[in-house]
Amino acid sequence: MIVAERHTSGVQIRRAYAPPHPADGYRVLVDRLWPRGRTKASVRLDAWAKDLAPSTRLRTWFGHDPARWTEFKRRYQAELASSERRTLIDDLVARALTGTVTLVYGARDEEHNEARVIAEKLNRRLAARPPTGVAPHALRSKTRRC
Repeated sequence: MIVAERHTSGVQIRRAYAPPHPADGYRVLVDRLWPRGRTKASVRLDAWAKDLAPSTRLRTWFGHDPARWTEFKRRYQAELASSERRTLIDDLVARALTGTVTLVYGARDEEHNEARVIAEKLNRRLAARPPTGVAPHALRSKTRRC
């Protein structure tokens, strides 16, 4: 009897100000704003998923205040439940099933940022499903190429 192996997450997080690593795989910026002072060449992205980022209203309310982290996560998870964002999440899950996905963010706070929330969501989805041969396609048309 053949038992399928459960896929371990191919999701990692990296700050936009850290140098890209060869093992990063598919690098996607998950911020609405471009990281200040960084060039496209220095960040080395495959995609910029602006539509996956928190809304401007939520981002400005949060202001990276750790005291607001729990409520930010709750509100942002609600935003991620929209159909357009679900499509983008589905694409990242499919990519993570076949390789590494690196969520790139620009915030100084490495513990309280949207990339952490997205990574948690992706990891939950990856843990809940076996690997499939689904080809990623959504980010091709929904994100800006860099």
